[in-house]
Amino acid sequence: MQDYEGKSFRSFFIKGLIVLMAVTAFLFIGGILTLGIVSAANNISPGELLWGGARQEEERVQEIPREEQIEPPDSLPGLSEESQQEVPSLMAIDQAISQIANRVTPSVANIRVRVRQEDIFGNETFADGVGSGVIFSEEGYIITNSHLVDQAVDLLVRFHDGSEHPAELVGADANTDVAVIKIDAGGLAAAEFTSIENVEVGSLAIAIGSPFGLEQTVTMGVVSAKGREIAISTDTLPMVDLIQTDASINQGNSGGPLVNSAGQVIGINTLILSPVGTSAGVGFAIPSDTAINIARQIITYGRARIPFIGIEMGENTTDIMGVYITDVMNNYPAQRAGMRSGDIIVKFDGIEVKSPYELLAQILRRNVGDEIELTVHRDGNYLNLVLELVEAPND
Repeated sequence: MQDYEGKSFRSFFIKGLIVLMAVTAFLFIGGILTLGIVSAANNISPGELLWGGARQEEERVQEIPREEQIEPPDSLPGLSEESQQEVPSLMAIDQAISQIANRVTPSVANIRVRVRQEDIFGNETFADGVGSGVIFSEEGYIITNSHLVDQAVDLLVRFHDGSEHPAELVGADANTDVAVIKIDAGGLAAAEFTSIENVEVGSLAIAIGSPFGLEQTVTMGVVSAKGREIAISTDTLPMVDLIQTDASINQGNSGGPLVNSAGQVIGINTLILSPVGTSAGVGFAIPSDTAINIARQIITYGRARIPFIGIEMGENTTDIMGVYITDVMNNYPAQRAGMRSGDIIVKFDGIEVKSPYELLAQILRRNVGDEIELTVHRDGNYLNLVLELVEAPND
């Protein structure tokens, strides 16, 4: 019985071993055939397929042990060509600003003033002040502000190289806040001026002057706006056509230049709006067009000769854009040219004017004796009238 059981066990073992070997052979042969088919489909050898896949799997495990790597779709954005190109260097901007400052600085003057005053007891005293100016001509004429020098008893001009010169007042105009002083010197570095018509809002603006007596101070900003109007006093005309800038302007900057990115003077710094009396980012400059015109009048006549056409203006409630005339003064250019009450001035010398301030700004750019063509609207028609500017009366 035991011998029979032993033979049966050996027979079962041999049969199981034969089956296992047959299955193993079948799997091996099937794997070889599968590997061959895959390698043939991918046009690579079976060895490269086996070892390459092993390496990729190893790298996959080493690099991303917890997450599967997903191939991004082609539609995802990448770096554009522009972002790979070189960008302007900040150092180049620094150098450009420095070059502008170096170019303009020789044309900027520090002006020390002494003004005679009386104390509360009636005793004579003197007060010192400081401001700025810009050289207008090689012969020693310097443009500055009227409010800085019109009451001065002593004027001293100091340049960037340390040289000092006593100065005399040639003339000052309170209406435009433009004044001219002169020193006895020649061959000066006159500044270059350009028209406000060449200036765009948002363009670079650099102020150079002596804020709080700190000579040759350079501040930078932009042209915040053009054509601003501010009424300073009932005794003077409103200041019109002003340049607004956020370049820092403080006491002592008065009379100094506001220049563009080419180093050209676009305006003469004149005042600030501030609740504390120092720069709040709202400064104003007289446009170069007005400053130059008034300076030439002062040099030629010793005073400013403000042109006048002889009209009174009022609110325009019509649909026609322009300056509404409420009255025409006798024996002045407007009446002689045929202008009437109720006319609306729409153009002054070919330039559109929409408000009395814009009209005044254009008048201040002209001179006594200039012949001007006005376009006026009357009773549904447009008329062209020609008149000659005269000097404004004292009152």
